Amino acid sequence: MNPPSRRDLLRVGAVASAAVLSPSPVSAAPPAGGVPPLGPVRVRPDDPRYADLVRRGNRRFVGTPDEVRVVGSTEQVVAAVQDAVRAGRRVAVRGGGHCFEGFVDDPAVRMVIDLSGLTEVYHDPRRFGFAVEAGATLGEAYRRLFLGWGVTLPGGSCPGVGVGGHIAGGGYGRLSRLHGLVVDHLYAVEVVVVDRHGTASAVVATREPTDPHRDLWWAHTGGGGGTFGVVTRYWFRSLPTPPARVLDVTVTWPWAGMDEPGFHRLAGNFGQWCARNGAPDSRGRHLYAELVLSRPQAGGHTLAGQVPHGSRQVLDELVRALGDGVGVTPVVSAETLPWLTATLGSHDDDGKSWRLKVKSAFHRVPLTERQLHVAYRHLTRDSDLPAGSLSLNTYGGAINAVASGATASVQRDASMLLFYLAGWGDPAGDPRHLAWIREFYRDMYADTGGVPPDGAYINYPDVDLVTASRQWPEVYFGSGYRRLQQVKARWDPRNVFHHDLSVRPPGH
Repeated sequence: MNPPSRRDLLRVGAVASAAVLSPSPVSAAPPAGGVPPLGPVRVRPDDPRYADLVRRGNRRFVGTPDEVRVVGSTEQVVAAVQDAVRAGRRVAVRGGGHCFEGFVDDPAVRMVIDLSGLTEVYHDPRRFGFAVEAGATLGEAYRRLFLGWGVTLPGGSCPGVGVGGHIAGGGYGRLSRLHGLVVDHLYAVEVVVVDRHGTASAVVATREPTDPHRDLWWAHTGGGGGTFGVVTRYWFRSLPTPPARVLDVTVTWPWAGMDEPGFHRLAGNFGQWCARNGAPDSRGRHLYAELVLSRPQAGGHTLAGQVPHGSRQVLDELVRALGDGVGVTPVVSAETLPWLTATLGSHDDDGKSWRLKVKSAFHRVPLTERQLHVAYRHLTRDSDLPAGSLSLNTYGGAINAVASGATASVQRDASMLLFYLAGWGDPAGDPRHLAWIREFYRDMYADTGGVPPDGAYINYPDVDLVTASRQWPEVYFGSGYRRLQQVKARWDPRNVFHHDLSVRPPGH
């Protein structure tokens, strides 16, 4: 087995102006007569489709539900949830299947609602917004929105991720420094909820100040999936126009010839650049980049950067700044591509054949010298781990222009988002590979009890935080957690929807 890079595993790795939404004379619409394109389909363990439907995420977790309900309409979701409640079955929902933890594949889950039939993307003149159904993938949403109306969501870089959970967790990606998180454009959400009497129904919640359901909309702007109900549809207004063309640059600094001081300079330089360019009006807000610090077996450390065509100078300045004092000569490749080609064309592997463990942390300031030493030590220490890395991702820009409490994505002052990854194939390696990433993370934040002081990203869930800190909800949800608990109490009073990192009911 050849060691994969993070890009091989996950792909997660001119200034566009905002497009003001107006009704389109050629707008698409849901199927005529409301007939769903698929479902409901009940798949049980003796069905040949079952094996595929329960193996769609992290290979460390494989579910054993009594039934997978494949649905194609909101009404079918309501019926499925009602059936689960009536039978006393634990229920979970699956969109794209990229969850890094076993929330859907929990042995206690007896019914999985699979949203494979809810994939429409269209303009909805009734709500003056673009509707994206929760079973669509990011790639489908990007393609349909751009080809149909010339707009996009500023979401993640892996097209195979389902929009349902990605958006509920905030939605961060390559265009977020220019246009904010996906939830910063969210106008409304449709959610199937269960009331205190055990009755399932669909509710539409908007961001309008006068909407009595507004709190449910707010909870889906960063509260994470699987907590309040089943999202079936999102609506967006004022979506941004992506650049016509982008410049993609890949820069690799080889491990050969790089000593620990050179490693410190490379990673430290990246953090300093992010700190200088984290403000919404920074000169570098046009640029997205991730620096993947890899183990020596991978051959080198790789920067993947992207800017709109015409902004190459900003990217060149970053590359020069990163290389200052590193002591090795990097290999640089660059290519200008149409935006949609760059977004969809090179991401063909979603990592689902791997056993994975990830962790995350927001950083307001660069890594300290102590943290740089810890990173170097863990990346270079003996291990047979096929894929282990620490990615430093640019954050901030337009993300930081939004007030902390305006959405449930409260981390609005960070300059970097760190992504820790361990990936392997052999189940026998679970104990030692999990120990590697857990020790790495614990040592990085030893000064703050093994927990990142600036928070973590709920879309990179890590159940270890529950045992590491009694304050784990604040790590993900910050000052918004108590408000999320009140939403939980109102909209899921029976705690039908829950997992290890879901919002707890008040008092828990």
